[in-house]
Amino acid sequence: MEDRTTEQLAQDYSAMGDSISLITDVIAGNAMAGEPAEDRQDCVDRNTQHLELMKAKTDWGSESMTATDAAISAGNGYTAS
Repeated sequence: MEDRTTEQLAQDYSAMGDSISLITDVIAGNAMAGEPAEDRQDCVDRNTQHLELMKAKTDWGSESMTATDAAISAGNGYTAS
């Protein structure tokens, strides 16, 4: 696998932040509140999987993964109702 450029790393890290925000907002009821439980669950599952895949990349450097770890944990523990 080819290492990502600095710009790609920044873009990927930003996208991870978007997933973190969406997971957090859906779980808190601040996003997709009017959507069916199945859609909310699918959204959280997809974004959690995205974070897991991105975190597994080995070329991150010194970027903090604290918020990523918290969102992955919350997403894996979430069950829409």
